[in-house]
Amino acid sequence: MTRIALLDYGMGNLHSAAKALEYVGATVDVTNDPKLVKKADKIVFPGVGAMRDCINGMQQAGIDDVIRKAVFNKPVMAICVGMQALMQHSEENDGSDALGIFAGVVKRFPNIEHLKVPHMGWNQVHQVQPDHPLWNNITQDSRFYFVHSYYVEPQDPTITTATCDYGLNFCTALLKDNLFATQFHPEKSHIAGLQLLKNFVAWDI
Repeated sequence: MTRIALLDYGMGNLHSAAKALEYVGATVDVTNDPKLVKKADKIVFPGVGAMRDCINGMQQAGIDDVIRKAVFNKPVMAICVGMQALMQHSEENDGSDALGIFAGVVKRFPNIEHLKVPHMGWNQVHQVQPDHPLWNNITQDSRFYFVHSYYVEPQDPTITTATCDYGLNFCTALLKDNLFATQFHPEKSHIAGLQLLKNFVAWDI
């Protein structure tokens, strides 16, 4: 059975993510212990709240170094602010540095008439690489659940594996080698979200 380290640094919706991963067949350790992370087959890197608080929480727990090392040697899924934290810099909190694993920035949604910020609720996700195993058995333009005011703009467009429209077409999932990240919350996205987590648990890179 696949063992997943669900990273706990005080900024994640850990209960629902852990339950969803267990439901699709994984054994889950909710932890910030580098030894347990090292033993895990895969890592899930969640995040909610403000970027600066997330980065501070990661640094205090030593998770920032864990993530930097893990992205080179085992499958990693980052969720929501976890995805944003992979970039170099965020506009949030009048500007905040992130982990810098990918070149790119995190921007606030512009003020667009009739569209509320945060972007909250269900929206269609368009798969850019629909043949990738992480999208197995997920219909093109399936709906996933979002809660965010900021979006990722990677410098390298080829790492975008899915997009979504909310007044603008924005990157909603990244894929590079063994690292996969989503702006939406798969653990809150019912059938499509559970299928995505199931695909991640089964992902053989």
